[in-house]
Amino acid sequence: MRPGWLLAGILLAAPLARGPASLAVRGSDGWHTWWQRDSAPVQWSAELPAVAGQIAWREAVPGVEWGELSLAGEAELSRVRVIVARLDPTALKFRLIKPVDGPVFGGRWDIGEAPDEAVFAVNAGQFTDQPWGWLVDEGRERQRPGTGPLAPGVVVDWSGAVRLVPPDSLVAAGAGARLAFQSYPTLLEGDGTVPLPLRQDGMGVDLSHRDARLALGVQRDGRLLIAMTRFEGLGGVLANLPVGLTTPEMAAVMGALGARTAVLLDGGISCQLLIRDPGETHRWPGWRRVALGLVAVPRSTREAR
Repeated sequence: MRPGWLLAGILLAAPLARGPASLAVRGSDGWHTWWQRDSAPVQWSAELPAVAGQIAWREAVPGVEWGELSLAGEAELSRVRVIVARLDPTALKFRLIKPVDGPVFGGRWDIGEAPDEAVFAVNAGQFTDQPWGWLVDEGRERQRPGTGPLAPGVVVDWSGAVRLVPPDSLVAAGAGARLAFQSYPTLLEGDGTVPLPLRQDGMGVDLSHRDARLALGVQRDGRLLIAMTRFEGLGGVLANLPVGLTTPEMAAVMGALGARTAVLLDGGISCQLLIRDPGETHRWPGWRRVALGLVAVPRSTREAR
């Protein structure tokens, strides 16, 4: 066995603590604590400049900006790099990976199979052998909604706008959906509110498990916000190791970055991300192929609103 894989196995087998009491962000003058578990906000009303202000945004193409953050808790396993992308739906058109055959999406996909014209690609939703829950492709419902109190739908309507729809409103939202998929759990609902199950133990969400995280959110200005973590402890080796933040900590990250609503996508060894600019393709691969992908291509002049 390779030493890296052996170390990964040891770390993954080790019991993980309830989680650090705080999170800090690295700035030009050192580390600054910005979140504490015991006094965590119930609602995020705007981005937190102490966090969002540390990102040096780079434009890949019109409509796609991205940057990075370094975060740390009190434990080595909570040291992470966060890759953040902001996508403008008025400049982009979103696509889901097409079904191979039959009524459901099939096959396995990774970012290496994103079409050449895609300027952004990410794994979408949750899955087992097939994508979990609701799927709509070009207005046609491919799978019925799954059930769960924290399982919203990500809906792209015919105008191109993106929104998160609560699980009890998915059927009604289907009439106006061009694309849609479902994921869980909700990280932020309403106008930046952290759901009670992410604030209180024993309500169905594991609040202490650490993993590589991938989240999708919608900002107040309608832009899509994608954040993915990569392990940065141990000097940066084993960047794909599936440890890192807890679910409440990821909710805090999305709130601090300015998301109004947000949901986790499949993380761990599944999370993967691609951003293309004219001179380079930036890839953060996962360890396995997934059942559903979301890509963005530039809108044509005719399509642009």
